[in-house]
Amino acid sequence: MPTHVSGAALPSTLAVDVRGLDGLRGQAASDPKAAVRQAARQLEGLFMNELMKSMRATTMESAESLGGSGSLGREMLDQQYAQQLAGLPGGLHEAITRHLERQMGLAPGPIPATGSANNTAAPLDGRGATRLPQKGAAGFVEQHQDAARRAEAATGIPATFMIAQAAHETGWGRKEIRHADGSPAHNLFGIKAGAGWKGPVAEIATTEYVGGKPQKVVARFRAYASYAESFADYARLMQDSPRYAGIATRAAKGQLQGQGGAVAFAQGLQRAGYATDPAYADKLTRVINTTLRLQRSLVA
Repeated sequence: MPTHVSGAALPSTLAVDVRGLDGLRGQAASDPKAAVRQAARQLEGLFMNELMKSMRATTMESAESLGGSGSLGREMLDQQYAQQLAGLPGGLHEAITRHLERQMGLAPGPIPATGSANNTAAPLDGRGATRLPQKGAAGFVEQHQDAARRAEAATGIPATFMIAQAAHETGWGRKEIRHADGSPAHNLFGIKAGAGWKGPVAEIATTEYVGGKPQKVVARFRAYASYAESFADYARLMQDSPRYAGIATRAAKGQLQGQGGAVAFAQGLQRAGYATDPAYADKLTRVINTTLRLQRSLVA
C-alpha cells in the first residue's frame, strides 16, 4: 500500500527500479517541481533503507523475531519500513528538495532575505532619494531596475544581467565600495580608476587573483554621485572599450537572451578579463539566474 504524505503518494518501488526511473523522467518533462519532490522522497527512502540495514546489523536481531525468514525477508521488511518513514513532514526529503530545486534553477539560491541592500539613501537618478524597502535581494533588484533599463537601452545588454553583475560585485549591496569616511562611492560594478579617469576615486583593499591565488591589494576605484551614474558609466565601458566589443556586438544582435545568453555574457566578461577570479563566470551565471527569478516574483 502506498503511504500518503501531504496529499502525495509514495510509489511502492524505489526510483532505482528501471520503470521507476522512466516514470520519473517523464514526470520531470511535464512537471519538474513534482519530479524533484518525488526524487527527494525516493532518495530519503534509500537513505532510510540503508539506515535500517545498519541498525539491524548492529542489534543482530533474528529474522524470526522480525517477522521475516532469511535475508530476503529482512530486506523486504527494511524497504517497507523505509517507504513508510520517507516523506514525513520535517524529514530529510525537504532539505533534498530545496537543494535539487536550486541546482535545477527552480528556486532561488541562498540570498539575503533580511538586512540591508544599499541602505544609504542615495539618489537613483538625481531626482531624489530612494524610499524602496531595503530588505535583501528583492529590494536590491527593485531599487536598481530603472537605471538598469536605461543602460539596457544604450547597450542592448539585458537589464537583469547588469543588476545581477552589480549584485555579485557588491554582495547584494552589503559590501559595496565606500570612501574612507564610510560614505558610498556608488560603484556597483567594481570599475577601477585608471589613468584616464578624471573623476573622484575611492581607495580600498580588495582581493585579486595572481597566478590563480588570491591576494589582498589596495586599488583605486571610480566614485560616482549616484547609482544611476554607475550604471551609465558601465554602459559606456561596454560600448567604448575594445575589450568588451564582442559582448556589445552580441547584445546589439539580440543574442544575449535567456539562460544561454546569461552564460555567454558571463563567459564573455571573464574572457575579456573583467575580473581575475577564475570562477567569475560560473558565480555570475548563478547570480543572474537568481535575479531572473526575483524579477519574476516582483512582477507576479
